[in-house]
Amino acid sequence: MHSITRILRGGRRTHGCALLPLSALLAALPLAATAQQQATLQTITVSTTADNAPPVGASDTPNSSLRAARPASSDTANLLRSLPGVSLAGAGGVSSLPSVHGLSDDRLRIQVDGMDLISACGNHMNPPLSYIDPTRVGSVRLFAGITPVSVGGDSIGATIQVDSPPPAFTAPGEAPRVSGEAGGFWRSNGDALGGHLAASYAREQFSLRYDGSTAQADNYKAARDFKSAGPAASDKPTQWLGGDEVGSSSYKTRNHALSMAWRGSTDLVELRLGVQDIPYQNYPNQRMDMTRNDSQQFNLRYQGQFGWGRLHARAYHEATRHAMNFGADKQFWYGPANNVPGMPMDTRGRTSGLQLRGDVELSERDTLRVGALAQRYRLDDWWLPSGGGMAPDTFWNIRDGQRDRLEAFAEWEARWSPQWLTQIGLRVGQVRMNSGTVQGYNSGYAAEANAFNARDRHHSDHNLDLTALARYTPNDQVRYEFGFAHKTRSPNLYERYSWSTGGMAMRMVNLVGDGNGYVGNPDLRPEVANTLSATADWHDATGERWGVKLTPYVTQVNDYVGAERCSGGMGAMTSCTAANAGATQGFVYLRFANQDVRLHGLDLSGFSRLGESATWGRLTLHGMLGYVRGKDRRTGENLYAIMPLNARLALSHDKGGWSSTAELLMVGAKKDVSAVRNEVPTAGYALVNLRTSYEWKAWRLDLGVDNLFNRFYNHPQGGAYLGQGRTMAGTAVPWGVLVPGMGRSVYLGATVKF
Repeated sequence: MHSITRILRGGRRTHGCALLPLSALLAALPLAATAQQQATLQTITVSTTADNAPPVGASDTPNSSLRAARPASSDTANLLRSLPGVSLAGAGGVSSLPSVHGLSDDRLRIQVDGMDLISACGNHMNPPLSYIDPTRVGSVRLFAGITPVSVGGDSIGATIQVDSPPPAFTAPGEAPRVSGEAGGFWRSNGDALGGHLAASYAREQFSLRYDGSTAQADNYKAARDFKSAGPAASDKPTQWLGGDEVGSSSYKTRNHALSMAWRGSTDLVELRLGVQDIPYQNYPNQRMDMTRNDSQQFNLRYQGQFGWGRLHARAYHEATRHAMNFGADKQFWYGPANNVPGMPMDTRGRTSGLQLRGDVELSERDTLRVGALAQRYRLDDWWLPSGGGMAPDTFWNIRDGQRDRLEAFAEWEARWSPQWLTQIGLRVGQVRMNSGTVQGYNSGYAAEANAFNARDRHHSDHNLDLTALARYTPNDQVRYEFGFAHKTRSPNLYERYSWSTGGMAMRMVNLVGDGNGYVGNPDLRPEVANTLSATADWHDATGERWGVKLTPYVTQVNDYVGAERCSGGMGAMTSCTAANAGATQGFVYLRFANQDVRLHGLDLSGFSRLGESATWGRLTLHGMLGYVRGKDRRTGENLYAIMPLNARLALSHDKGGWSSTAELLMVGAKKDVSAVRNEVPTAGYALVNLRTSYEWKAWRLDLGVDNLFNRFYNHPQGGAYLGQGRTMAGTAVPWGVLVPGMGRSVYLGATVKF
């Protein structure tokens, strides 16, 4: 069959004797299921694996671009920054949240080594991409536009797949091979340091690999003062922050991974074990900081080639122990006599999943993909008493939270002629959610806790996804793709089950970094999105000299989980007051609520080879432009944190071992802001970044400077500045101050292979 159905994740076919005795039985089963679909329409692939060719319909970012991004950032989400339609919402130093076509966070399906990981935090401080270090990433794949059902599920936006390098084996008869890589980096702004080590042992049928990394940084500095200099907090007079220092932006993280793989003539089995330890990651746009994040991951996959096609299977389990409190730059002691020590918050999340997918080659023309997924998620979120009004009982924000998915899909792909390809898919699923009884710190929370406990908290959502795609390729210089998608996402546990309207409790539930407080809504309905998208791709016959790609899209979402000013809270501590309902400035209190919204926009990208010679090397110009608007269809209200018009121009030069890029980033003013959240506008700006690298033999050196001219700017998705002071109090942190972007930063990285 064509390459759409013949791409293995490792990029190789297996050799040797059969590995599993189960193979003969499986060969008779025309069954399959959902892991990562490796080839389809509307895909963008970034890869560091030379033999992992992009699927049909994919655009490739050069391997050098991905490698060059590693020393510049410890945030894996940053590897997506140069792809059309993608922007990054600010969070901690290793935990940015990708946004694609105006949809972000849980509205995207994000997989790390095939695992559907879930953020276990009321502030989403541990998003999926934070569980893999950039130095361990082998490939990043983005399914934008119309996402096929074989890679979607419980999401209404794009799918992002981040994978470690595939297992390496020796050729038949070749001696065992030991290889590895070691590297380190330094960045001037924030005095960031880090290093990584990878070592592998390969035989013909066995592969073993270890990856370890560590990174840490102090607070970074903006290009100029954006606040007054002074002590970080009243109880920390010696912790001085300059006017340009972004408080609570420091972090430290450690990651370890061990992978083992066995292969036979037609089978591959791989086991990955991962451990993460983040002692601290402070947040400039949240009222709390991460003081602990421990994660253990177990990930077992199988793939086999049979007479009827290919089978993929995966079983995984991930356990997270997460804690929040006030970090170095936020006030720790509260109470009338400063005798209440902090506010401990603890979370435990457990995710288990099973995935199956089969690619059945019905004929030279037709391929059928069928599959199933089962996922079990458990969450506990509790706050131990610390004194004052936060005593004498433990506050249970979410207790025995349950969110279980069961899904199945079928997808038919047909190549009718060399010019025409179609793909039609259907995915059905059920999401079952529940929560146990809760309690507050004391009797002041009893009325709301009792009302929450008395109601039926069980939900069972029956969700449906449908996609229809077509590609028309009239010649080797033009390709058109167009399609329709109907997609569904159920709310997360915090959106449905966080229950208290007390001001302090609401401020501790915030998924977007805007400084406001939120309370859940058990009556939320699932989001249902209908998307129309088309892509025109013009290029030269080889695809290497020039190319232009244009993608307009429109998405209409019924029951979008937005927010409204809360009202009708119980008890004297409620913040859902009449004054809150009418406030046009300051931080406010909101309830998650269903809305009907529309998003529309376009992506424009292209490149042109300006010149090439043996003497001067190769010179290439790259360009990208993105535009998206989002509004409530009933009220006309703007959606929150929508990226304004933005563009990127990059001039790259390559000659021998040298590779250099000069990049210009331009972002328009953000004037279309969300009034219900009192979102603050931002001014437009332009930044210049430079980077160069040199490779010879086993060595690679990277040197670069971000924000060359030290321009001050506020990123439109950076959020409210809550990085210092008495952040637990609702009005003690000034409203209207945004988290500024990083000033000039020089970085240096070195890597050696052995």
